[in-house]
Amino acid sequence: MDHSLGPTGPGWLVALETSGLGDTLRQSLWLYPLVEVLHILGLALLIGSIAAFDLRLMGLHARLPAEALSRLLLPVAAVGFVLVVPTGLLLFISEATALARNPAFLVKIGLMVLALGNVALFHRGAGRRILDWGGGGRPPPAARVAGAVSLLLWVGVLASGRLIAYL
Repeated sequence: MDHSLGPTGPGWLVALETSGLGDTLRQSLWLYPLVEVLHILGLALLIGSIAAFDLRLMGLHARLPAEALSRLLLPVAAVGFVLVVPTGLLLFISEATALARNPAFLVKIGLMVLALGNVALFHRGAGRRILDWGGGGRPPPAARVAGAVSLLLWVGVLASGRLIAYL
């Protein structure tokens, strides 16, 4: 982004972007790429583990116990989330005024909110009864729907995140 005239937009966004941290992120040869790599690693862990579990919810590899798979993949997703949030905030700070106007970024944030809401609904609903599904077999319809919705939303998060650079 060209900052020769300075960033424009709401004051709080300009303040974030022109802060010492924002300036450091933009001017450092290594810091911004490092943050970006960590963000991508976090996304891979988060969405990769979620996608694997979602596919199980949708009926793929029904012989694998869903509860055991959940115990394996949920901590991986949590580590990914712990990487994604702070690195995403740092990436946002570096270009806050442009990102706040970027349609792909706004879609990404909206889809992420919906995806997290879907996660919460799953864990409050069908996911609470995961032990009742037995060691294998097909999850109940509510779990299958939650898995399909989750997979679509998280793929949307990835796709819109990638499109940020082009809009």
